[in-house]
Amino acid sequence: MNRVVRHDDWLAERKAFLAKEKELTRLRDELSRHRRELPWERVEKEYVFEGAEGRRTLPELFDGRSQLVVYHFMFDPSWDAGCPSCSFWADNFDPNVVHLKARDVTMVAASRAPYAKLAAYKQRMGWSFPWFSSAETDFNFDFGVSFAAGDQESDGAYNYGSQAPHGAEREGVSVFSKDDDGALFHTYSAYARGIDLVNTAYNYLDLVPKGRDEEGRQPQFWVRRHDEYDA
Repeated sequence: MNRVVRHDDWLAERKAFLAKEKELTRLRDELSRHRRELPWERVEKEYVFEGAEGRRTLPELFDGRSQLVVYHFMFDPSWDAGCPSCSFWADNFDPNVVHLKARDVTMVAASRAPYAKLAAYKQRMGWSFPWFSSAETDFNFDFGVSFAAGDQESDGAYNYGSQAPHGAEREGVSVFSKDDDGALFHTYSAYARGIDLVNTAYNYLDLVPKGRDEEGRQPQFWVRRHDEYDA
């Protein structure tokens, strides 16, 4: 249990901590500005995905907007259900897709499982975001979230050379831009804890006394698909 103090002392410490929070906010704003200024790389390879309305190319995933966010959802072709942790993330971004559209951003998910499996699981979870199968492309491998057998325990195969993937599939987010002439650009990708900020539930947990309560245990050991928690 934490210290219990009088209100005046509580307020004094809270104000001191507020200064640190404001500094973090300023630093995060600066980091976001720097992220937006990073160089882009042109995407010239063709990728064709399978979705609810049939086959779609990467440019078609933009759906008339100039910015595209792709959540790399872990769903191996051999699995019958999506990754529980990626499902946790999807529960968080699904309601925000409509708001992103208002800011010229389309958000979709992509996985290597065949579309029939994605559609069945999406219906089970009650999600509405567009979800595409990348099974017939190198998309997942090219953007660093799927790995051949020989690379799965290879140090540096995942997250810009910083860690081993420890599996065939890993999570991530990639961002793309399309100009008025239709040219495509890869602007950003993040993996592992780099996608923490897009999980609003974790941000709420960071506010409460116990926090994420994962110290000394496997991260997300407690996470279940939302229809698997005890009532």
